[in-house]
Amino acid sequence: MQRDVSSCNTYNYGDAHYWDARYVQDALSFDWYQRYSSLRPFVRNFVPTSSRVLMVGCGNSLMSEDMVKDGYEDIVNVDISSVAIEMMQTKYASVPQLKYMQMDVRDMSYFADDSFDTVIDKGTLDSLMCGNDAPLSASRMLGEVSRLIKPGGTYFLITYGDPKVRMPHLNPSAYNWKISLYIIPRPGFKKPGDCSSSSKSCLEAVPLTSEGMLPHDYVLEDPDSHFIYICRKTDEEVAQIPSYPLMEDVL
Repeated sequence: MQRDVSSCNTYNYGDAHYWDARYVQDALSFDWYQRYSSLRPFVRNFVPTSSRVLMVGCGNSLMSEDMVKDGYEDIVNVDISSVAIEMMQTKYASVPQLKYMQMDVRDMSYFADDSFDTVIDKGTLDSLMCGNDAPLSASRMLGEVSRLIKPGGTYFLITYGDPKVRMPHLNPSAYNWKISLYIIPRPGFKKPGDCSSSSKSCLEAVPLTSEGMLPHDYVLEDPDSHFIYICRKTDEEVAQIPSYPLMEDVL
């Protein structure tokens, strides 16, 4: 397990100083990878609106705001950048459903075990994989995520990393996660030729091999697709929960 060198530049995305400087320079809201409108079918199927949600690496994303507008009641947002957190605390001071705290996702000891029903990560693990000591940082973060999720809860990971580079980090038995994978094209992607294939195929879990990898003959329509890993934290009572197909009525 190594640093994702091929997808990184010279910045250390695990460093608070980098993010503080970035948010000072550009305070406009920005969503990595996908906006809530694209992720909504997945969120609504796997995250009940009554869930206590932890949004890790929230930055100045609009996703939490959009989730509140969609009926979610309790979202705690954390980020390593004090600049981003202060900005968002001011912006959402009158929205009781949203809380913002400065915190390093590699050490979230402020929260007790089993504090959250769902942890949502849109690009934060990827950022750590581009930082110094990437494998150690990823292990620390995922260990904290696993600790904080209640049995039966979900780690909802949106990433550019395919199973070959992400499953080694997600699969340790200590996490006790049952993992399913969905793949969605990047925003604005147009399928060559007949574009009538609709988004329904994106709502079907991708079959994985016994090793948790994509089948050797699986072809990505969009080579720059984003991967959604739904990691359910199991215990003896919920280990056999079936995986239900996503429903179109939440689109």
